[in-house]
Amino acid sequence: MKPRIAVLGCGYWGSNHIRTLKSLGALQAVADANSARAEGFAAEHGCLSVGIEEIFTRDDIDAIVMALPPQFHAEAAIRAVENGKDVLVEKPIALTVEDATRAVERARACGRVFMTGHVLRFHPGFEGLKALIDAGELGRVRYIHSHRLGLGKFHTENDALWDLAPHDLSMILAITGAHPVEVRGEGAALLDHLSDFAHLHMRFPGDLRSHLFASRLNPYRERRLTVVGEKAMAVFDDVEPWERKLAVYRHAIWRDSGQWAFTMNEPSYVPVEQGMPLTRELQHFIQCIATREEPRTSGEEAIGVLKILTAGTVLHD
Repeated sequence: MKPRIAVLGCGYWGSNHIRTLKSLGALQAVADANSARAEGFAAEHGCLSVGIEEIFTRDDIDAIVMALPPQFHAEAAIRAVENGKDVLVEKPIALTVEDATRAVERARACGRVFMTGHVLRFHPGFEGLKALIDAGELGRVRYIHSHRLGLGKFHTENDALWDLAPHDLSMILAITGAHPVEVRGEGAALLDHLSDFAHLHMRFPGDLRSHLFASRLNPYRERRLTVVGEKAMAVFDDVEPWERKLAVYRHAIWRDSGQWAFTMNEPSYVPVEQGMPLTRELQHFIQCIATREEPRTSGEEAIGVLKILTAGTVLHD
């Protein structure tokens, strides 16, 4: 039997969880501070509308997906796991490392699944990229850079770094398998007191370097993760159509008479299975509930992402 999952928070991203869980046959209930909003989704998708207090204690709810403003995530997650519920908490899972650690440790003590909503880890394009790296197709990875640019998503609580960077940091940590030993951040605020642009520079063990650029004031969309290896380079570009989302560049670089020379080659495109990352993420959550396995995007990973965000947060001009 599939677990009975409730969604707490019926905003933009919560509504996506509601629709996807319904399609997977696992939606049991919804709750929101705006009860009319919750009742509307319940009527549309044929599930229960319950009060926020009630969602934590009902016996007919096995797990809760939390899509709340991040300042409420940690306390809600602690309350859920203490009432025997498994949780998937959207990013960021808290606004401080201390609150995130408290929630994750409490889930572990209660024997509950704690999964983080780093949805791009479940994108077939990224999964294909990770498989190439693990198979040694790129050789030793030396540099990773990520660009997540666009116009909009102006939040009152989160700046560009905290809103946009967690997805890319999750992917970078999955590739490196390590935490950075050095983090430097730069930001700039144009609209109000929150940064609209953010740069992160990271150095990992083995002198692997990484750079991340996030912007919510950009005239075009860019969703690109580039990995530079000693044998080849690869690009996961989520703006491209499916047949071009994952490209491998096998440029030749050599030393000739004391000078560097190179030959550029056309990219080869790696076929990737088409699929919605959110669907695959929630399927993984359902599997973890059934098997009690550690989620691919665990609470410990989310804490690592928060540590980088905290270290990279700087005063801006």
